[in-house]
Order: sequence, then structure tokens, then C-alpha cells
Amino acid sequence: MKQRQLGSSGLEVSALGLGCMGMSMSYGTPPDRQEMVALLRAAVERGVSFFDTAEVYGPFVNETLLGEALRPLRERVVIATKFGFNVDPAGKPGWSGLNSRPEHIKAVADASLKRLGIDCIDLFYQHRVDPDVPIEDVAGAVKALIAAGKVKHFGLSEPSAATIRRAHAVQPVTAVQSEYSLWTRGPEAELLPALEELGIGFVPYAPLGRGFLTGAIGAQSSFESGDFRNSLPRFAPEAREANLALVELLRGIGAARQATPAQVALAWLLARKPWIVPIPGTTRLARLEENLGAIALQLTPADLADIDRAAAHIAVQGARYPEQLEALTGR
Repeated sequence: MKQRQLGSSGLEVSALGLGCMGMSMSYGTPPDRQEMVALLRAAVERGVSFFDTAEVYGPFVNETLLGEALRPLRERVVIATKFGFNVDPAGKPGWSGLNSRPEHIKAVADASLKRLGIDCIDLFYQHRVDPDVPIEDVAGAVKALIAAGKVKHFGLSEPSAATIRRAHAVQPVTAVQSEYSLWTRGPEAELLPALEELGIGFVPYAPLGRGFLTGAIGAQSSFESGDFRNSLPRFAPEAREANLALVELLRGIGAARQATPAQVALAWLLARKPWIVPIPGTTRLARLEENLGAIALQLTPADLADIDRAAAHIAVQGARYPEQLEALTGR
């Protein structure tokens, strides 16, 4: 497995990580827990060392799942988790608002350590920027956790470049996590240049467009009632119909290279910067192995230019989130 370093932090991880949210929520009925334990361990055996979770995934149960699966393999893995929401202590699904008060951050860290069964969180992200708490206070709280030996690295999820700069001045930011893929290219304007300047790694989530860029979802595909893609404007049938042009672009590029659309989409991300580490999620071993195959797919600068030229003629339809969730990003 090829390794990558997240910016100038010294944190080295596998070139592809594994996003674990879907093992516990968001995509309909969660899969069998023991099957997910086996999948997580299979990922480690195949060289994956970077695993992404959060207290709000479930809530809580995703961290517990990772704890069970990865605790015996602790020395071989890097675990990232997140704080920043008010969640029901009893584990009721959902959240009731943002909360990045320093005392809350400390409490979340302690609870996450217990659920994960580890003595130090490798990478601790603020899940969404809280406008009611100065980012300097958030960075200071994580800095104190690092000094206490409870956290190794500080991260931010879906921040603006200005917020990153303010946080980084208090406690160096190791990684930023935001949605980024061939159909979500917003980070290219301001975020990626700021990260390169500051020496911060980038961790794209939903790098396969929540499954759409794999080619397995068509305009007439249906999702379970509990699948949150039912609420995403980009997954409305008419939007999917228009966005299939992007999948066909990936399919055409892959055909000449014996690669799947998913592998081309991931290889495109890997080729853009050496400090980018995508975290595609899956609940199936076959998909995991397919995704890992992207690491061997080398796209040249000419390939990237050809993809960009073709993609420029495809107008992606539909917002990535409903308005109330989109408002939580880019702060």
C-alpha cells in the first residue's frame, strides 16, 4: 500500500482511507455489525491504515464498532473522529445543534476515547464550524487535549479558508476534510490553495459522489426510505438524469485503461496533489477492493487536462445538501 503524508504534519497514512459512516447510518438499514467488523479488519489486511468516524454517526455506535474491530490492530491504524454537535446522550438519531464550546470538546474527547477503546485520538476534527464559538477557542481546546496526550492532531471539516488561517495560528491544523470529487469542485477556488500554502493535508469525503460516480446509480434507481440521499437535491431523478453525463465521461476514460468509473474518479483525486487522501466509504468487500485498485491507476497531467476539458462542458445539476445543511459549510 502506498503511503501519503497529510501536509507537513508528519502524519502518514495509506493513500486511500476508509469512511465508516455508512456502516452505521445514512444509507438505509445498517448492515450486520459482525460483517462490518470483518470488513474493517479486511481493510487493514489490505493495507488501509486511515479510518474515519464521528460521535454523531449513529450516534456513538460507529465509534464503538471501530473500537471493537480495530483495537486488536491499534498499532497499524490511524483513527480520525469528530466533535461539534449536540447529540442525545441516549443515542437518539440526529443532532440538536452545533456545540464546540471548549468544555464540550473535552467531554466528547473523553467519551470517544472510551468508545474507541484507545488512549489517544490520532486526528480530532471539528465536524462543522460553530459560529457561536470563536475558532481560536476551539483550536485552544484541542491544543490543550494535545498537551494532555489525549489527541495527536487537529482537523477541521467544511471550513472556509479564513477560518483555517485563524485556527492554524493557535494550533497547527494537520488536515481539512471537505466534500470533493469530480462533481463537487468547490474546494479548488480557495480551499486547496490555502492548504498548500499552510502545509495542511486534505481529506476528501464522498469522493465517489455518495455512490453516484461508481456508475451503479441511474436516473430511475430507488433508495430505501431511511437513505438520506432521498433528501439531497443532487439525487432527485431529473438531476441524476443530467449528471449521468459525468459518469459516462468516467466510464469512457476507464474503458481505455481497464478501470471502472470509481477507480478513475479516485485516481483523479490522487493525481491532483500528493497530500490528498480520499476516504471512500463502503460496506462491501468487493467495492473496497475495487476502490483500492485506483491507487495503481496513474493519470498523467495530460490525462487530467483532458478530463478537466471534458468535465467543463458538463453542468452538474442539484445542490449537494438541502439549504439548512448547506448553510453549515464553508464558514
